[in-house]
Amino acid sequence: MKKIIGILAICMAPAMAFADSHGGEGDVAKGEKVFRKCKACHAVGDDAKNRVGPMLNGIVGRQIAEVEEFSYSDALKDMGAEGKVWDAAELAAFLEKPRDYAKGTKMSFAGLRKEDDRADVIAYLATFSE
Repeated sequence: MKKIIGILAICMAPAMAFADSHGGEGDVAKGEKVFRKCKACHAVGDDAKNRVGPMLNGIVGRQIAEVEEFSYSDALKDMGAEGKVWDAAELAAFLEKPRDYAKGTKMSFAGLRKEDDRADVIAYLATFSE
């Protein structure tokens, strides 16, 4: 049981650090609702597969552009090659304005303008990390 708690603490640390630095914790239930905007292109959960965008299981803490069998933009491939990781701060920056974060990204979504929405969806995505 201690091992499971330790693993959960490690997986949730990036989202909790983001929440702490942004005045509160992200709300997983609200994040699930915000994620509805993402479902047309992305999947999470047991049967998640790549769609127009990559599946997002394990995204919090994963190196950028690391989902197998997904064709990333050169901008994201370059970030991944540099060793950049999708921690909570990087996800928040990307989700705010994807095209400004990664010039040339294939992601057509305009972004999540509200800081709380970004924190909530990151908290939700963190629940799908191993």
